[in-house]
Amino acid sequence: MRYLHTMVRVTDLDAALDFYVTKFGLVETRRMESEKGRFTLVFLAAPEDAPHVKEQGSRGRPTLELTYNWDPEVYTGGRNFGHLAYEVDDIYATCDKLMKAGITINRPPRDGNMAFIRSPDNISIELLQKGDPKPPAEPWLSMPNTGVW
Repeated sequence: MRYLHTMVRVTDLDAALDFYVTKFGLVETRRMESEKGRFTLVFLAAPEDAPHVKEQGSRGRPTLELTYNWDPEVYTGGRNFGHLAYEVDDIYATCDKLMKAGITINRPPRDGNMAFIRSPDNISIELLQKGDPKPPAEPWLSMPNTGVW
């Protein structure tokens, strides 16, 4: 058995792509529109996985599938499925970049290892430091949680 992808329903595809691609740094690897089904699927991959996904197809490496249904729907309980998790090279630099892009760090990386943010559709995203945790440092060490994560 092998992990393939996580599907997340989004209410505004442009806002979701701005968050996941422009600000968070994922790469679009494939897009599919179904006129009959009235939906758009956009597959995204982490930068290190994207070349393998493009070369081997969507089953080459893990992807995130954004599902945008053209007819408006109200989605509740996005947090019920859990969260997405991504390993990052530098948790502090990543959180700083996200904050500068206007993203709230809901659970700051006080431990130098883990942080949480949320997408425009309230999907929790865990950021984990690659390798060993970084030494605790300010401003993260003193930063309180914001909202829910």
